[in-house]
Amino acid sequence: MLAVFASGRFAAGPAERSGKTETQIPLRAKIAQMLLVGFRGAELTQDNHIYADIAERGIGGVLLFDYDMPTRSRPRNIVFGTQLKELCGSLQDLSAVPLFIAVDQEGGRVNRLRGIGEFSESKTARELGAGSLEETRREAERTADFLAGAGINLNFAPCVDLDINPQNPIIGAFSRSFSADPEAVVRHASIWIAAHERRGVLSCIKHFPGHGSSNGDTHRGRVDVSATWRREELIPYRELLKAHPGLLVMTSHVFNETLDPEYPATLSKPTLTGILREELKFEGLLVSDDLNMGAITANYTLKAALERAINAGVDLLCISNNGGIYDPRLAERTINAVYDLVPEKISEQRIEESYRRIMAVKSSLERSTGPGRGFQ
Repeated sequence: MLAVFASGRFAAGPAERSGKTETQIPLRAKIAQMLLVGFRGAELTQDNHIYADIAERGIGGVLLFDYDMPTRSRPRNIVFGTQLKELCGSLQDLSAVPLFIAVDQEGGRVNRLRGIGEFSESKTARELGAGSLEETRREAERTADFLAGAGINLNFAPCVDLDINPQNPIIGAFSRSFSADPEAVVRHASIWIAAHERRGVLSCIKHFPGHGSSNGDTHRGRVDVSATWRREELIPYRELLKAHPGLLVMTSHVFNETLDPEYPATLSKPTLTGILREELKFEGLLVSDDLNMGAITANYTLKAALERAINAGVDLLCISNNGGIYDPRLAERTINAVYDLVPEKISEQRIEESYRRIMAVKSSLERSTGPGRGFQ
């Protein structure tokens, strides 16, 4: 368990800091805590929509990127070390409760820190998996140390997909998997996670229930793994969740008719509640993969996707705002859409379940005061 906030306005729990009990927290505020939102800007200014999203709407967290997909340009949020630390500090200071500040820092091709000194190059998971556990530990500690020093408290890593299809266009082709052997994945991933735990950075394993056997990329559209998925792809989740109770889990948008004949995993209650919550006994925070990805946007409206994801068991809704179109009102529209679905389509109890899980994790977060490494 990470240390509880011990100073300033973070000393009390989220409800106490607001002057209200949890039952008095407005529904919109609870919904807002379920959002992780992407934005443009390497510094925080009052005219940026993210300022109001945090200060007025009370979103749960932000997603940071080095590259802006709509304009195909850099930078977006991450430029260099001291800039990143200042940005994270400004975002955190603006929030009435601890803010999730998240990044995808796997290493290799998925390297949001590529513009920062020692992270200009980093080893892929496949390279680490083929090497020693000590090498994985060094790379994990280097990453976690920098993230903690910069003020990033949530890393969407490690990827625990199995390297079943090396030609997979988004996992295998990018060398994002440690190995095709689930036990090797568990060994390397556990070392990666432990290094982050020691520095107070949350880890999120992905992409449940497994993306490594696919022949397609869910960023682009529907991906069917019905004929390729294997139950052994669940082994890393089963083992890692036992060893690291504080882990978060990220969903995959893959479709598997053997698990759910109608919906992809992110929107599937049989998959997320039935397998992850009930079979694997997961009680932690469940995070959606980006709802701006093609597998979702090409097949569902935002409102339909939100309804299905929340009812399936998702607690934190990732909306990167880094797909085809940038929308400054995305957080506002998402909060309104979920609010309109309660109670006819989504029960208030279901929102409360996610809110309590989010607050439980946030009450255990500690804002890093370490100097970090690689700041230039």
